[in-house]
Amino acid sequence: QVQLVESGGGLVQAGGSLRLSCAASGRTFSNYAMGWFRQAPGKEREFVAAVSWSDINTYYADSVKGRFTISRDNAKNTVYLQMNSLKPEDTAVYFCAEFLGGLYYSSQNYHYWGQGTQVTVSS
Repeated sequence: QVQLVESGGGLVQAGGSLRLSCAASGRTFSNYAMGWFRQAPGKEREFVAAVSWSDINTYYADSVKGRFTISRDNAKNTVYLQMNSLKPEDTAVYFCAEFLGGLYYSSQNYHYWGQGTQVTVSS
């Protein structure tokens, strides 16, 4: 049974930074690409970033490109999301998930979702 546990969320002022972590357990973490999504109240879950199993290829939503950085440490079974220059519109619950294949920006191509971590950016 694969388990993903997100952490690192919190309350930050606009322009600030946060680093989210997603710790995986249950099977070989390094074999799978991983992604981060977010969901704001009343909105659908949206793609934020994804990273290949090797940490070589990364993908970002246009809304976060240049501000967020996804990375992973396979030795620690952890994927990270460094978020800089945060904006109030980044406020959401952030989830990590394991990529199954196909289009990386579609939540339907992910499984084993974590419980999420709340990020709140005040103006």
